[in-house]
Amino acid sequence: MNIAIIGIGGVGGYYGGRLARRYEAGDEHRIAFVARGAHLEAIRKQGLRVVTPDGEFTARPAQATDRPGDLGPLDLVLITVKGYDLDGAAGALAGVTGEATVVIPLENGVDTAERLGKILPRARVLNGTVYISSRIAAPGVVQQLGGAGSLFFGPETGPAAPFRPIESLFLEAGIQAVLTEAIAVEVWKKFLFISPVAGATALFGKSLGGILEDPEALRLLEGMMNEVDRLARARGIGLPASAVAQAMETVARFPYETKTSFQVDMENGRKTEIETFMGYVVRAGQALGINTPFNRRVYDALLKS
Repeated sequence: MNIAIIGIGGVGGYYGGRLARRYEAGDEHRIAFVARGAHLEAIRKQGLRVVTPDGEFTARPAQATDRPGDLGPLDLVLITVKGYDLDGAAGALAGVTGEATVVIPLENGVDTAERLGKILPRARVLNGTVYISSRIAAPGVVQQLGGAGSLFFGPETGPAAPFRPIESLFLEAGIQAVLTEAIAVEVWKKFLFISPVAGATALFGKSLGGILEDPEALRLLEGMMNEVDRLARARGIGLPASAVAQAMETVARFPYETKTSFQVDMENGRKTEIETFMGYVVRAGQALGINTPFNRRVYDALLKS
């Protein structure tokens, strides 16, 4: 298979790195990276160094480029860019994807697959989500900070069985991959956690431990989660009844001083996924007739900051 990973940041670097290391010989699958700037140049010169809690390795893709159009016809694409870069990244793939191409987004949004389907209508767009904390530590170096590194993917409609070979190639590369026909549930479960946590930490300027200690912040966090839960159910997503409680338990397991990447981006004046997170909740709530005052409060406040 001709495989491309679009966006070699923390997520793309970890999963792309594992794929490139396993299939470096190129006789089974050909792995290409799409990156940019100093990070791309470092990868071209010395490969991608991937540092994990269990050790480190260097991955050398068959190709590293900032021009997706140079990749040739693709069989499998993993898209790992931020939500605000999705449209541009996907649009650049129009000439190298077709009916035989499987596209899997590994992002934070719940509308990503829908957006991709409109941009790449000929491709077979699945959906996916990952559980990992990782970052670019230096040009050419990606570091896994935490998380199991698990990857869930599958079709939003139809049987999952045709995509079993993709699951196998992930597993052979050392990726904890799970193919599921309930991918929408997995994507929304993560969103129910990550979006409210991002918003609450950014609004109050506190770590996760600080949020749990502050009654007002805790009330807001739980309110945001409940609003996402209601949206999911209104859209027919079969979240477990304990989804919010499970998300709160996850928050409590993090070290006290943990900051979210969204919060850090806000503090440093960088572009954020506010539209992917709170913006989406507010707009979807309006479309479905569901009131979302907690998410609206955070969205409006952060837009002004």
